[in-house]
Amino acid sequence: MPKLKITTLSDDKPVKVMTELPAPVHRDLVAYAEALGSETGRAVEPTKLIAPMLARFMAADRGFARSKRVYRSAGDG
Repeated sequence: MPKLKITTLSDDKPVKVMTELPAPVHRDLVAYAEALGSETGRAVEPTKLIAPMLARFMAADRGFARSKRVYRSAGDG
């Protein structure tokens, strides 16, 4: 089995966000939670994966990182 990108779930204070997911995305999210659960030996709630997946996606987006740096430096002046 390949190594999963999401390995740990942080326990930060949550902000409630409600959204709808397309059925195929939800099925994949459930499948990912099952794979992670079998890899770690602990059951994983699929909705707990959404935040770390989004965070990893944004961290890997170079264009977003550049625009975030520009936005922050503009706010300093």
